[in-house]
Amino acid sequence: MRHILAVAVLILSSSALRAETYDIDASHSQVGFRIKHLVGKVPGRFTKFSGTIDFTPGKPESWKVDAKIDPASINTDHEKRDGHLKAPDFFDVAKYPEMSFKSTKVTAVKGETAKLHGDLTMHGVTKPVVLDLELGGTTKDPWGNQKAGFSATGKVNRKDFGLVWNKTLDAGGFMLGEDVEVSIDIEAQVAKPAEKKPVKK
Repeated sequence: MRHILAVAVLILSSSALRAETYDIDASHSQVGFRIKHLVGKVPGRFTKFSGTIDFTPGKPESWKVDAKIDPASINTDHEKRDGHLKAPDFFDVAKYPEMSFKSTKVTAVKGETAKLHGDLTMHGVTKPVVLDLELGGTTKDPWGNQKAGFSATGKVNRKDFGLVWNKTLDAGGFMLGEDVEVSIDIEAQVAKPAEKKPVKK
């Protein structure tokens, strides 16, 4: 009897902490960046992105991220600049129509923070990156959908990915910085099972 109870408790505990796959809700999320321009910093964002997050509270070894970004959706609130960023000098979106990030591990977990390691593919180049991860918690929305929130920040050197365009200034130095500050805020929802289509008889 004692053995049966122990097994029951184990099953219930495993069920309560089972891995959930969340779909990124782009309408409540943002993928942003900032880069030095002369003596200031210019912000921007990508408006089209998607992906999944495998998340089990308290089990960072099971956390996984697989995301894709459309570089053609770049928006810096300046049409001419955005056109240049999509051109061969920068993202060359006609040749490289997709960016992606796939996590490899999570380390340095401390409370609601951790280090998220992964492979970033941009401009046809794949490099490892590390982001500072912050958990926003989980909850249910008014319609009963399970939600989870995550934020990630970090820096990426654009030259590592072949984005080398710049201009030398008459006073010395360059127009653009090399480091790009990345700021990501994600709200995700537990993925719903695919609906089965009726079989035609």
